[in-house]
Amino acid sequence: MEPQVAELKQKIEDTLCPFGFEVYPFQVAWYNALLPPAFHLPLPGPTLAFLVLSTPAMFDRALKPFLQSCHLRPMTDPVDQCVAYHLGRVRKNLPELQMEVIADYEVHPNRRPKILAQTAAHVAGAAYYYQRKDVEADPWGTQHISGVCIHPRYGGWFAIRGVMLLPGIEVPDLPPIKPLDCVPTRADRITLLEGFNFHWRDWTYRDAVTPQERYSEEQKTYFSTPPAQRLALLGLAQPSENPSSASSELPFTTLPPKKPQNPSRAQGWLSPSISPPASPSP
Repeated sequence: MEPQVAELKQKIEDTLCPFGFEVYPFQVAWYNALLPPAFHLPLPGPTLAFLVLSTPAMFDRALKPFLQSCHLRPMTDPVDQCVAYHLGRVRKNLPELQMEVIADYEVHPNRRPKILAQTAAHVAGAAYYYQRKDVEADPWGTQHISGVCIHPRYGGWFAIRGVMLLPGIEVPDLPPIKPLDCVPTRADRITLLEGFNFHWRDWTYRDAVTPQERYSEEQKTYFSTPPAQRLALLGLAQPSENPSSASSELPFTTLPPKKPQNPSRAQGWLSPSISPPASPSP
Protein backbone atom coordinates (compact mmCIF):
# COMPACT_ATOMS: atom_id res chain seq x y z
CA MET A 1 0.00 0.00 0.00
CA GLU A 2 1.25 3.45 -0.86
CA PRO A 3 2.65 5.36 2.16
CA GLN A 4 0.14 8.19 1.71
CA VAL A 5 -2.78 5.74 1.66
CA ALA A 6 -1.43 3.79 4.62
CA GLU A 7 -1.00 6.99 6.63
CA LEU A 8 -4.53 8.21 5.89
CA LYS A 9 -5.98 4.79 6.62
CA GLN A 10 -4.23 4.74 9.98
CA LYS A 11 -5.54 8.18 10.90
CA ILE A 12 -9.10 7.21 10.02
CA GLU A 13 -8.77 3.88 11.86
CA ASP A 14 -7.51 5.69 14.96
CA THR A 15 -10.83 7.54 15.05
CA LEU A 16 -13.20 4.73 14.07
CA CYS A 17 -11.74 1.34 15.01
CA PRO A 18 -12.00 1.73 18.81
CA PHE A 19 -15.76 2.01 18.27
CA GLY A 20 -16.23 -1.19 16.27
CA PHE A 21 -15.72 0.03 12.70
CA GLU A 22 -13.36 -1.15 9.95
CA VAL A 23 -11.91 0.92 7.10
CA TYR A 24 -10.80 -0.20 3.62
CA PRO A 25 -9.26 1.99 0.87
CA PHE A 26 -10.22 1.72 -2.79
CA GLN A 27 -9.94 3.64 -6.03
CA VAL A 28 -13.06 5.17 -7.59
CA ALA A 29 -12.09 3.60 -10.94
CA TRP A 30 -12.41 0.08 -9.50
CA TYR A 31 -15.97 0.82 -8.40
CA ASN A 32 -17.03 2.55 -11.61
CA ALA A 33 -15.59 -0.26 -13.75
CA LEU A 34 -18.19 -2.70 -12.41
CA LEU A 35 -21.25 -0.51 -12.93
CA PRO A 36 -23.19 1.17 -15.74
CA PRO A 37 -22.62 4.93 -16.14
CA ALA A 38 -25.81 5.85 -14.27
CA PHE A 39 -24.26 4.54 -11.04
CA HIS A 40 -20.76 5.94 -11.49
CA LEU A 41 -19.21 8.20 -8.89
CA PRO A 42 -18.56 11.52 -10.71
CA LEU A 43 -14.87 11.71 -9.83
CA PRO A 44 -11.60 10.96 -11.63
CA GLY A 45 -10.77 7.27 -11.61
CA PRO A 46 -7.66 7.51 -9.40
CA THR A 47 -9.57 9.33 -6.63
CA LEU A 48 -9.04 7.73 -3.23
CA ALA A 49 -12.03 6.48 -1.24
CA PHE A 50 -12.53 4.50 1.95
CA LEU A 51 -15.29 2.02 2.70
CA VAL A 52 -16.53 1.93 6.30
CA LEU A 53 -18.29 -1.07 7.84
CA SER A 54 -19.43 -1.91 11.35
CA THR A 55 -18.57 -5.11 13.18
CA PRO A 56 -20.61 -6.74 15.96
CA ALA A 57 -18.60 -4.71 18.49
CA MET A 58 -20.12 -1.44 17.22
CA PHE A 59 -23.33 -2.06 19.13
CA ASP A 60 -21.66 -1.89 22.55
CA ARG A 61 -18.74 0.36 21.75
CA ALA A 62 -20.51 3.04 19.69
CA LEU A 63 -24.30 2.78 19.76
CA LYS A 64 -24.86 2.35 23.48
CA PRO A 65 -22.59 5.23 24.50
CA PHE A 66 -24.22 7.33 21.79
CA LEU A 67 -27.65 6.59 23.25
CA GLN A 68 -26.41 7.75 26.64
CA SER A 69 -25.25 11.04 25.19
CA CYS A 70 -27.48 14.06 24.58
CA HIS A 71 -26.74 13.90 20.86
CA LEU A 72 -29.75 11.79 19.85
CA ARG A 73 -32.30 13.66 17.72
CA PRO A 74 -35.94 12.81 17.05
CA MET A 75 -37.35 11.35 13.85
CA THR A 76 -34.15 9.63 12.71
CA ASP A 77 -32.92 6.08 13.23
CA PRO A 78 -30.47 5.96 16.18
CA VAL A 79 -28.00 3.73 14.31
CA ASP A 80 -27.88 6.10 11.34
CA GLN A 81 -27.35 9.02 13.71
CA CYS A 82 -24.61 7.16 15.56
CA VAL A 83 -22.75 6.25 12.37
CA ALA A 84 -23.08 9.80 11.03
CA TYR A 85 -21.71 11.13 14.32
CA HIS A 86 -18.62 8.95 14.13
CA LEU A 87 -17.99 9.70 10.47
CA GLY A 88 -18.32 13.36 11.38
CA ARG A 89 -15.57 12.85 13.95
CA VAL A 90 -13.29 11.74 11.13
CA ARG A 91 -13.94 15.02 9.31
CA LYS A 92 -13.31 16.97 12.51
CA ASN A 93 -10.06 15.13 13.22
CA LEU A 94 -8.78 15.57 9.65
CA PRO A 95 -9.83 19.15 8.79
CA GLU A 96 -7.10 19.45 6.18
CA LEU A 97 -8.85 16.92 3.93
CA GLN A 98 -11.63 17.62 1.45
CA MET A 99 -13.99 14.76 2.23
CA GLU A 100 -17.42 13.71 1.01
CA VAL A 101 -19.27 11.13 3.07
CA ILE A 102 -22.01 9.02 1.50
CA ALA A 103 -24.07 6.85 3.83
CA ASP A 104 -25.21 3.46 2.56
CA TYR A 105 -28.87 4.52 2.61
CA GLU A 106 -28.58 7.84 0.72
CA VAL A 107 -30.42 8.23 -2.57
CA HIS A 108 -30.67 10.82 -5.32
CA PRO A 109 -33.99 12.67 -5.91
CA ASN A 110 -34.93 9.99 -8.45
CA ARG A 111 -34.42 7.36 -5.71
CA ARG A 112 -31.32 5.91 -7.33
CA PRO A 113 -28.81 4.94 -4.61
CA LYS A 114 -25.87 7.30 -4.28
CA ILE A 115 -23.61 4.34 -3.58
CA LEU A 116 -24.02 0.62 -4.22
CA ALA A 117 -22.56 -0.42 -0.90
CA GLN A 118 -21.99 -4.10 -1.65
CA THR A 119 -20.11 -3.33 -4.86
CA ALA A 120 -17.95 -0.86 -2.94
CA ALA A 121 -17.25 -3.47 -0.26
CA HIS A 122 -16.19 -5.97 -2.92
CA VAL A 123 -13.78 -3.67 -4.77
CA ALA A 124 -12.30 -2.46 -1.48
CA GLY A 125 -11.53 -6.06 -0.54
CA ALA A 126 -13.66 -5.83 2.60
CA ALA A 127 -16.18 -8.57 1.78
CA TYR A 128 -16.92 -10.80 -1.19
CA TYR A 129 -20.13 -9.85 -3.01
CA TYR A 130 -21.74 -13.17 -3.98
CA GLN A 131 -24.25 -12.87 -6.79
CA ARG A 132 -26.26 -15.17 -8.98
CA LYS A 133 -23.60 -14.94 -11.69
CA ASP A 134 -21.18 -16.59 -9.24
CA VAL A 135 -23.19 -19.84 -9.35
CA GLU A 136 -22.59 -21.98 -12.42
CA ALA A 137 -25.83 -23.37 -13.92
CA ASP A 138 -27.90 -21.89 -11.12
CA PRO A 139 -31.17 -23.62 -10.15
CA TRP A 140 -33.47 -20.59 -9.79
CA GLY A 141 -35.04 -20.24 -13.21
CA THR A 142 -36.98 -16.96 -13.45
CA GLN A 143 -36.77 -16.15 -9.73
CA HIS A 144 -35.08 -12.91 -8.74
CA ILE A 145 -32.01 -13.59 -6.61
CA SER A 146 -30.32 -10.75 -4.75
CA GLY A 147 -26.63 -10.88 -3.93
CA VAL A 148 -25.03 -10.62 -0.51
CA CYS A 149 -21.61 -9.75 0.90
CA ILE A 150 -19.76 -12.12 3.20
CA HIS A 151 -16.88 -10.93 5.38
CA PRO A 152 -13.97 -13.37 5.81
CA ARG A 153 -13.94 -12.91 9.61
CA TYR A 154 -17.52 -11.97 10.45
CA GLY A 155 -19.48 -13.85 7.79
CA GLY A 156 -22.73 -11.93 7.48
CA TRP A 157 -22.52 -10.45 10.98
CA PHE A 158 -21.54 -6.95 9.89
CA ALA A 159 -23.01 -3.95 8.06
CA ILE A 160 -21.70 -1.64 5.37
CA ARG A 161 -22.16 1.92 6.59
CA GLY A 162 -20.90 4.09 3.76
CA VAL A 163 -17.94 5.50 1.89
CA MET A 164 -15.68 8.49 2.36
CA LEU A 165 -14.50 10.12 -0.89
CA LEU A 166 -11.37 12.27 -0.95
CA PRO A 167 -11.68 14.32 -4.18
CA GLY A 168 -8.34 16.07 -3.70
CA ILE A 169 -6.29 12.88 -3.45
CA GLU A 170 -5.51 10.67 -6.41
CA VAL A 171 -3.63 7.37 -6.11
CA PRO A 172 -3.07 5.98 -9.62
CA ASP A 173 -0.54 3.41 -8.38
CA LEU A 174 -2.75 1.85 -5.72
CA PRO A 175 -2.75 -1.89 -6.52
CA PRO A 176 -6.19 -3.52 -6.97
CA ILE A 177 -7.46 -5.37 -3.92
CA LYS A 178 -9.32 -8.66 -4.25
CA PRO A 179 -11.77 -9.77 -1.55
CA LEU A 180 -11.23 -13.20 -0.04
CA ASP A 181 -13.47 -15.80 -1.68
CA CYS A 182 -14.57 -17.44 1.55
CA VAL A 183 -17.55 -19.34 0.05
CA PRO A 184 -15.78 -21.02 -2.89
CA THR A 185 -17.99 -24.02 -3.68
CA ARG A 186 -21.11 -24.00 -5.84
CA ALA A 187 -23.17 -25.87 -3.23
CA ASP A 188 -22.25 -23.44 -0.46
CA ARG A 189 -22.98 -20.44 -2.67
CA ILE A 190 -26.42 -21.84 -3.47
CA THR A 191 -27.07 -22.36 0.25
CA LEU A 192 -25.89 -18.82 1.00
CA LEU A 193 -27.99 -17.11 -1.66
CA GLU A 194 -31.09 -19.15 -0.89
CA GLY A 195 -30.68 -18.44 2.81
CA PHE A 196 -30.32 -14.72 2.16
CA ASN A 197 -33.20 -14.47 -0.31
CA PHE A 198 -35.75 -16.84 1.21
CA HIS A 199 -34.88 -17.29 4.91
CA TRP A 200 -33.05 -14.12 5.89
CA ARG A 201 -35.10 -13.66 9.05
CA ASP A 202 -33.55 -16.75 10.68
CA TRP A 203 -30.03 -15.22 10.46
CA THR A 204 -28.46 -18.53 9.29
CA TYR A 205 -27.08 -17.17 6.01
CA ARG A 206 -24.76 -15.02 8.12
CA ASP A 207 -22.93 -18.19 9.19
CA ALA A 208 -21.81 -18.96 5.63
CA VAL A 209 -18.35 -18.90 7.19
CA THR A 210 -17.65 -19.54 10.87
CA PRO A 211 -17.51 -16.01 12.27
CA GLN A 212 -15.09 -14.73 14.87
CA GLU A 213 -17.98 -12.88 16.46
CA ARG A 214 -21.76 -12.74 16.03
CA TYR A 215 -24.41 -10.26 17.06
CA SER A 216 -25.61 -10.79 20.61
CA GLU A 217 -29.24 -11.77 21.16
CA GLU A 218 -29.85 -8.22 22.36
CA GLN A 219 -28.33 -6.83 19.17
CA LYS A 220 -30.32 -9.24 17.00
CA THR A 221 -33.51 -8.08 18.67
CA TYR A 222 -32.59 -4.47 18.01
CA PHE A 223 -31.75 -4.90 14.34
CA SER A 224 -34.84 -7.06 13.77
CA THR A 225 -36.98 -4.16 14.95
CA PRO A 226 -38.19 -1.69 12.29
CA PRO A 227 -36.35 1.64 12.66
CA ALA A 228 -39.56 3.51 13.51
CA GLN A 229 -40.07 1.25 16.54
CA ARG A 230 -36.52 1.25 17.88
CA LEU A 231 -36.89 4.15 20.32
CA ALA A 232 -39.83 2.36 21.93
CA LEU A 233 -37.76 -0.83 22.13
CA LEU A 234 -35.04 1.12 23.90
CA GLY A 235 -37.55 2.43 26.40
CA LEU A 236 -37.01 5.97 25.14
CA ALA A 237 -39.45 8.58 23.88
CA GLN A 238 -38.62 11.90 22.33
CA PRO A 239 -40.53 15.03 23.40
CA SER A 240 -43.74 15.24 21.39
CA GLU A 241 -43.77 19.03 21.21
CA ASN A 242 -41.55 20.89 18.77
CA PRO A 243 -39.79 17.73 17.60
CA SER A 244 -37.69 19.59 15.05
CA SER A 245 -36.22 22.11 17.46
CA ALA A 246 -32.52 21.67 18.17
CA SER A 247 -31.52 21.25 21.79
CA SER A 248 -28.31 20.30 23.56
CA GLU A 249 -30.35 18.48 26.20
CA LEU A 250 -33.09 16.16 24.99
CA PRO A 251 -35.00 14.73 27.94
CA PHE A 252 -35.78 11.04 27.66
CA THR A 253 -38.74 9.41 29.35
CA THR A 254 -39.33 5.74 29.88
CA LEU A 255 -42.27 4.42 27.92
CA PRO A 256 -44.66 1.99 29.61
CA PRO A 257 -44.04 -1.39 27.98
CA LYS A 258 -46.65 -2.60 25.54
CA LYS A 259 -46.05 -6.15 26.73
CA PRO A 260 -44.94 -7.49 30.11
CA GLN A 261 -41.17 -7.39 30.31
CA ASN A 262 -38.32 -7.19 32.75
CA PRO A 263 -38.16 -3.51 33.79
CA SER A 264 -34.36 -3.70 33.87
CA ARG A 265 -34.25 -4.64 30.19
CA ALA A 266 -34.66 -1.13 28.81
CA GLN A 267 -32.02 0.17 31.20
CA GLY A 268 -29.74 -2.59 29.95
CA TRP A 269 -29.78 -1.14 26.46
CA LEU A 270 -28.23 2.02 27.87
CA SER A 271 -25.56 0.34 29.97
CA PRO A 272 -22.70 -0.60 27.63
CA SER A 273 -20.82 -3.65 28.83
CA ILE A 274 -17.94 -2.83 26.50
CA SER A 275 -16.93 0.72 25.83
CA PRO A 276 -13.62 2.52 25.35
CA PRO A 277 -12.30 4.71 28.17
CA ALA A 278 -13.48 7.84 26.38
CA SER A 279 -17.05 7.37 25.17
CA PRO A 280 -18.38 9.64 22.44
CA SER A 281 -19.52 13.07 23.53
CA PRO A 282 -21.97 15.38 21.77
